[in-house]
Amino acid sequence: MGRTEAVWPADVEFVEYVRARQHRLLRAAYLVCGDLHLAEDLLQGALVKLAGQWERVRDEQPDAYVRRILYRDAVSSWRKRRHEVIGLDPVWDAPAASWESETVERRLDVLRALDTLSPRQRATVVLRFFEDRSERDTADILGCSVGTVKSQTHDALARLRAAMPRADLETGGSR
Repeated sequence: MGRTEAVWPADVEFVEYVRARQHRLLRAAYLVCGDLHLAEDLLQGALVKLAGQWERVRDEQPDAYVRRILYRDAVSSWRKRRHEVIGLDPVWDAPAASWESETVERRLDVLRALDTLSPRQRATVVLRFFEDRSERDTADILGCSVGTVKSQTHDALARLRAAMPRADLETGGSR
């Protein structure tokens, strides 16, 4: 006789949550660390931690909880390793045949520019501009002060401007 295991509603909710958000979370993890394999590891670890707390956080803000874990674990891993390995394996789909070479070149320029940032600067830029988080939210997620977020953002934008002199980082357009 086969054994049938009961499936709890919370388990189903968690699986649905992960399926609905895994790609966006993986993209955010990739932008923070720049390495697809490390991003996958970070996301897997964050989701395991979320699963352990699912009953407690599922009705609150599971997105905020998992992102906080993701970004803090990313910064923690950089502290342990004291170096960062960056790859150019994009998390998004391959460019469509109709993409212009200028669009592809711009994406590669952005990835190269992100490579010039320190891990904390990179995390700050991703949270502030990709995730559209406030300075306070970014500070809470990274476990630092708002002043640190401001200085990291300022320094990161200066580095990005130097790495991408043709880009207009104030308006999002290019000169």
